[in-house]
Amino acid sequence: MTLPHPELGAAWRAARPRPAGVHLDSAACSRQSTKVLDAVAHHARHEAEVGGYLAEESAEMLLQQGRSVLAGLVGMAAADVSFTESASSSVRILLDAWRLPAGARVAVLPGEYHGNLAGLTHEGLEPQVLAADDLGRVDVDALARLLRSTPPAAVHLTAVASHRGVVQPWVEVSRLCRATGVPLVVDVAQALGQVDCDIPADAVYGTSRKWMAGPRGVGFLVTRPAFRAGLTPVQGDPADALSYETHDAHVAGRVGLTLAVGEHLAAGPVAVRERLAGIGRAVRERLAGVPGWQVVEPVDEPTAATTLTGPDVVTAHARLRAEHGILTTLCLPARAPGELSAPVLRVSPHLDVTDAELDVLAPALAAG
Repeated sequence: MTLPHPELGAAWRAARPRPAGVHLDSAACSRQSTKVLDAVAHHARHEAEVGGYLAEESAEMLLQQGRSVLAGLVGMAAADVSFTESASSSVRILLDAWRLPAGARVAVLPGEYHGNLAGLTHEGLEPQVLAADDLGRVDVDALARLLRSTPPAAVHLTAVASHRGVVQPWVEVSRLCRATGVPLVVDVAQALGQVDCDIPADAVYGTSRKWMAGPRGVGFLVTRPAFRAGLTPVQGDPADALSYETHDAHVAGRVGLTLAVGEHLAAGPVAVRERLAGIGRAVRERLAGVPGWQVVEPVDEPTAATTLTGPDVVTAHARLRAEHGILTTLCLPARAPGELSAPVLRVSPHLDVTDAELDVLAPALAAG
């Protein structure tokens, strides 16, 4: 099949350094554009020239533009955005400031990411596993019954899992949470940039380095004012989103994220989602018949991440890289301890992947 929006793929490819191999690992860390790389380097140089704080002050207008666009992608306002160091740091900052009582139940998916679970248990909270189907998609009817009968203190929803490219029914979940007054927190680390994340939630958090194709070491936490008023930051005004930021921060990385968000917007979020969904479908169609391997996601799942089960995933992952120059992700069971019982292989191309690059994957897998 022909991948949709080929002009978008060509432009994305031309804007980046040439990869050293076949990069099918964007769900781990995407390739930054030359402009993003240059912007990060320029700010770091500016810090050396005028001092870190003056350089940060000079970048404030740009960063505010970044807050505005980033907030718009998740249905909130620029004043609701806190820059952080990662998705993991975001959820820990949030949970620390929330001060939920020890033993409070927080509803989570069966395949919840291990770092999120660790954050909950560290705060003395009890993860309550929601009913879900065989793909890990939440059972909306069961959730509705839970919220009406014995509501948890909050619902934590990972919109797209780290180990499985399945989109959760976040619209229905959000509607149920609003109707029952249960706070909803959404992890969009694997979702923002490849699926619509305009989610009516109380708090949304994520990272720069995945589908947004920004620098590592940068994340974000976005909170609605009414929800934020109930938080207690380490210092500062609880109502001010800046109170949840680390001020001795990698400002150059924040500048890079701002540029990356701008590139995403310029490419057209709808067209980006359409091309990424087409890429995911193309990968699954190519891999469906490889002997010994099974594709986990439905062929038409609207994501670009595909997970595979097979006879020796660990060896296959290493062999693809060493013998064929193909970069993928090895997902060990510890990544999602409530759902994974064996390793899976994750394939996650970005917009710039070509048909020729996709064509090498199935023969390389079969060769093992």
